[in-house]
Amino acid sequence: KMTLLLALVTLISAFGSSFQYGYNVSVINSPAPYMQAFYNKTYFDRNGIPMDSSFQTLLWSLTVSMFPLGGLFGSLMVWPLVNNCGRKGTLLINNFFSIVAAVLMGTSEVAKTFEVIIVSRVIMGIYAGLASNVVPMFLGEISPRNLRGAIGVVPQLFITVGILIAQVLGLNSILGNAEGWPVLLGLTGIPSLIQLLTLPFFPESPRYLLIQKSNEEQARKALKRLRGHDDVDGEIEEMRQEDRSEKEEGQFTVLSLCTFRGLRWQLISIIVMMMGQQLSGINGVFYYADRIFQSAGVDDNSVQYVTVSIGAVNVIMTLLAVFIVESLGRRILLLAGFGLCCVSCAVLTVALNLQNTVSWMSYLSIVCVIVYIIGHAIGASPIPFVMITEMFLQSSRPAAFMVGGSVHWVCNFTVGLVFLYMEAGLGPYCFLIFCAICLVTIVYIFIVVPETKNKTFMEINKIMAKRNKVEIQEDKEEFKDFQSVPGGQAEKEELSSSDL
Repeated sequence: KMTLLLALVTLISAFGSSFQYGYNVSVINSPAPYMQAFYNKTYFDRNGIPMDSSFQTLLWSLTVSMFPLGGLFGSLMVWPLVNNCGRKGTLLINNFFSIVAAVLMGTSEVAKTFEVIIVSRVIMGIYAGLASNVVPMFLGEISPRNLRGAIGVVPQLFITVGILIAQVLGLNSILGNAEGWPVLLGLTGIPSLIQLLTLPFFPESPRYLLIQKSNEEQARKALKRLRGHDDVDGEIEEMRQEDRSEKEEGQFTVLSLCTFRGLRWQLISIIVMMMGQQLSGINGVFYYADRIFQSAGVDDNSVQYVTVSIGAVNVIMTLLAVFIVESLGRRILLLAGFGLCCVSCAVLTVALNLQNTVSWMSYLSIVCVIVYIIGHAIGASPIPFVMITEMFLQSSRPAAFMVGGSVHWVCNFTVGLVFLYMEAGLGPYCFLIFCAICLVTIVYIFIVVPETKNKTFMEINKIMAKRNKVEIQEDKEEFKDFQSVPGGQAEKEELSSSDL
């Protein structure tokens, strides 16, 4: 069951970390003209001549693209940090990146320096890269298996809330104006400060304490606090069993993960899901949304309010995913999510091509945008991170998050870099590329990815072992289900020596 402590640690981790990832994704969209004017003015004050327009374009594209580039650096730091400092420790250390970046961005106008904003976007990206990987890992490890999916979607929910709050605060009438933008950028430090002051009072991941630190007493204590009762023998036994089955392999590095046959399909699966998540065109749809609404006759001044309403749809549908992921399962949400994205991209291509000749096509394109965002919010955005937690055991999970996170940020950066050129060259037909990527992802998920709902990490490992053609040996006499018999004899599992 969901205890108060588990709910609090979930909310504080997601608000202090994931929320800010979302906030910083969209925070510079609304105040862009005012920030560019500040870049110009600063340059003019220093040099006495106006900034060249191509140099300004370069500076602005750096401001935007440094965030995903920082995200890639952050993802590369996941493995060493979570193994040495723990999950909770890494989140606490990570807050310093955010607070430093917030102070620098908030004071950039007073200091009359635009370079600081670009540097801060890299620092903020490092923060987001760590947060987007460590929070799902931490929450996945502290959750009971019947709530693992729901709790695993919470970070994505807070990312969408962060995007929405940035859109609301970025309205011209609030902070998206010439005076307000430094405050808008600086506010990002507040959730980090809250997390820094509150998270130390909550327990570390029991799996980390028992399996990596070999401290069963601390793990038991943490688990009792999280579960709200003393009967935790079953879960401790499950962790011991996982620990035994992994003893021979030791901690996986990224290199050993990539070459280990026993985890081949898990690794391919997370790479495909992460590529599908980012290359399916979510950034392109958000980028196009304003113009789609303008072509449908929405007044220029009202477009920002429509954008906010799309952000609200994103939040509501991700919230729905929190409640349905445990009843419907992960696989069905992935297939349905990518399916909706695939269909809406195909129809959107037709609608955009015909909107000048058929009057109601512009309204159909609005519907496509909304359906696409619903699809992404229920499946493509939240579930891949849940799957990384579930498809890997303790020793390989940090390396898996490092690979998955790196793919996520490289693809994010690539779409940001390439989309404008794609759009210039292909026009509305660029959505057919996104449609094809969604289709390939659906086919892969349908054939390869298993349902992981309500299964222990060891049970999921056994399902994937068959696909990897790796034998898992069990002593049938001694096997008992430790879920039904708390503290019962755990199954003895190990990979046969020929497969190591």
